[in-house]
Amino acid sequence: MVKPVLLFGYGNLSRGDDALGPLLLQYVENTINVDPIEIQTDFQLQIEHTLDLENRTLVLFVDASASCVGAFDFTELTPVRDNSYTTHAMSPTAVLAIYQEIKKQTPPPCFLLSIKGEKFELGEGLSANAQDHLDRACQFAAQLLQDIDVKLWRELASHA
Repeated sequence: MVKPVLLFGYGNLSRGDDALGPLLLQYVENTINVDPIEIQTDFQLQIEHTLDLENRTLVLFVDASASCVGAFDFTELTPVRDNSYTTHAMSPTAVLAIYQEIKKQTPPPCFLLSIKGEKFELGEGLSANAQDHLDRACQFAAQLLQDIDVKLWRELASHA
């Protein structure tokens, strides 16, 4: 049976701050009641992950980003067909666009929690700043996942 909420974190634990997505998922698994939540992680989004959106009521993608304004950004996603579907790593918006194309229906409400990272070199550990950003993002995610309500999430995303 498919759980209604999908929490999908992606990144590489061996590439410094790129590990932020999977590390947030570890925090969630260790501290939050995940009964209604399916947790998935991978190095990157691929076309196969499109089918993971099926039968969901809400999806939260989590990833590291060098372009965050603050410690993290929280946004609602809309389907956008970009060139990433032809590469090894897709954008979350491209995953939504492919879902819409193959399923002939609107994807479930999807959000992206981007956590600010600075160092992404192979073999690096998590930077001190990224650890602080992760701590803040974990607190935010805990609040989100305690009240799984798309209206609240949309309100939070519009104020971010």
